[in-house]
Amino acid sequence: MAEKRCYYEVLGVDRNATDAQLSEAYRKLALKYHPDRNPGDEEAVAKFKEAAEAFEVLSHPEKRAQYDRYGFAGLEGGAPQFRDISDIFNAFGDILGGGLFGDLFGGGRGRARAHRGADVRADVTIDLMEAAHGTAKTVRFMRHFACETCGGTGAKPGTQPEKCRYCGGRGRVVQSSGMFSLQTTCPACHGEGQVIREVCSECRGAAYVQKKVTRKVQIPAGVDDRTQLRLQSEGEPSPNGGPPGDCYCVIHVTEHPLFHRQGQNLVCQVPISYPQAALGATVEVPTLDGRENLSIPAGTQTGAVFTLKGRGMPDPRYRGRGNLLVQVQVEVPGSLTAEHEAILRKLAEIENTHVTPTRKSFFEKLKEYL
Repeated sequence: MAEKRCYYEVLGVDRNATDAQLSEAYRKLALKYHPDRNPGDEEAVAKFKEAAEAFEVLSHPEKRAQYDRYGFAGLEGGAPQFRDISDIFNAFGDILGGGLFGDLFGGGRGRARAHRGADVRADVTIDLMEAAHGTAKTVRFMRHFACETCGGTGAKPGTQPEKCRYCGGRGRVVQSSGMFSLQTTCPACHGEGQVIREVCSECRGAAYVQKKVTRKVQIPAGVDDRTQLRLQSEGEPSPNGGPPGDCYCVIHVTEHPLFHRQGQNLVCQVPISYPQAALGATVEVPTLDGRENLSIPAGTQTGAVFTLKGRGMPDPRYRGRGNLLVQVQVEVPGSLTAEHEAILRKLAEIENTHVTPTRKSFFEKLKEYL
């Protein structure tokens, strides 16, 4: 599929759908588009994967919150990547691994693998000079930690979670109807296999509490606006013993009053006077490394661009730097002294007598047009 569809649209649910509604919608789509039911149908396989991707995000509270707030951009670096169908069965073994799918398609595909923790995001703002030379910044973001009061159990200190009586500690229940059976997550323990009778007052049974994290990130020279830097294993902890997620630092580079960035090149507009443009001059121009003299040849036209090689932004991936493109703009004075006015009037008289080829061509075309 060329363009990603809204995850809620994929599952056919609204944005306020509950976990149970998400699971039910996903099961229906997975059954409809299962590869074993649609042999050789690549479109069905694509829709099967699309539904799995949507469910993976929306069934995870943190990822769902990021998606609701930022859309697909909030999942950059953290969007699910299913290489093949077996990845989907490994990820959602409690929903697809047995029961209905086991009866129809030849048994379960194995136990659910440990899920990786969700990624988190931190925003960092720097100016163009910091982007050009590299800098170190302190970033702050929120993530969850195991509750110290209950030791990460979610139960009141002195108590322990109990085995779920509804599912017998399996975390799944099987509902049968005729020749079909449907295996679902236990509604009593939500697939945990255990329930908490007395919850911890600190985390209220969640087993995790959210805290602010402070980290120092080294920003390499040459980064551009919206560049993402990954802080490995600084994301949310896994819900079931897997590796933690990552923190993605999104770099925001503010506009500079003198330089406009075009990739690794910089553009700087420099004003010059009419005499400087007509007679030539040496003018001082700004660069990332300080001031530098630029020679303006006689007869320079407004908008002319001069290139200072290697004076642009460094490339964080390769050696070398871009160029600085100096665009000159001929300024017309807003007010004149009597002496300036007299000289310009004399120049105007001379120009009326000696019309330049460019102006003559223009006036000839004007006469033909009129």
